Amino acid sequence: PRIENDTIIMGVHLSKNSVIKLGIAYPLAQSTKLKIYESRIQQKVDSYIELPRTLAETGKVNLTKRRIHQLIGTIFLEKCAVNLLTTVLDTPDFFWDASDALCGLYDSLFEYLEIADRVEILNARFEILEAMLDMLRDQNQNEHSSFLEWIVIILIVVEVVIGLVEILGLCGIIRQRH
Repeated sequence: PRIENDTIIMGVHLSKNSVIKLGIAYPLAQSTKLKIYESRIQQKVDSYIELPRTLAETGKVNLTKRRIHQLIGTIFLEKCAVNLLTTVLDTPDFFWDASDALCGLYDSLFEYLEIADRVEILNARFEILEAMLDMLRDQNQNEHSSFLEWIVIILIVVEVVIGLVEILGLCGIIRQRH
């Protein structure tokens, strides 16, 4: 079999061979599975692309800490699905005992469909999404830290005012109520 213009061409005698068909079907199935993940990640990219733009324009993003963590979890699950839970990059067991010609057919289709390159691109997208969400999480944590710092400052000011009132009361400048 050979590939021309995204078409697999094989002779009549090979088209009746189910082992050859299986050798062709495996990389096609892997490519199709990978396309599903690529589409899902593209949807995530499309929905999250406005977040950095909004942050750049307004200085903040209206996402709660919980929502940011949910987005991080979603991206992590997708990354695990592609890299850990699927067999997109694995050579199927069927080919371990297959002839060299069949393994060569599988390898050539795997390479033609650019499966390894597509997984690498997908992982680069995961890294970009993770970096963006980490930045949003850090920004959210910085806002929270700033809020806590202001609370501490206000409490210190209240403590100083109470201390001054007590000192002025002891000095007789302010009459103490009994």
